[in-house]
Amino acid sequence: MSSKARDNEISFEGQSTIKEELNKKIKEQKVVVDELSNLRKNRKVFVQQRNSNIFFLGDRGQTLSSCKKDLDNMKRELQDM
Repeated sequence: MSSKARDNEISFEGQSTIKEELNKKIKEQKVVVDELSNLRKNRKVFVQQRNSNIFFLGDRGQTLSSCKKDLDNMKRELQDM
């Protein structure tokens, strides 16, 4: 096997792993969106700060909208691969 063919195979395996991880994240994000969509309007939602273990009270509508945008971006990224 030539080194070019071996490099292509390694690249393909790496891309496959990235796609699997992205698919996993998309499934998780779908669950989050579904859970937020099914909450009663008066329920409290807490949002975790990035790179922190601190949670703050957030708006359910804004959180749902943000999660939907993240899901759309992940789906678009997967299609671009």
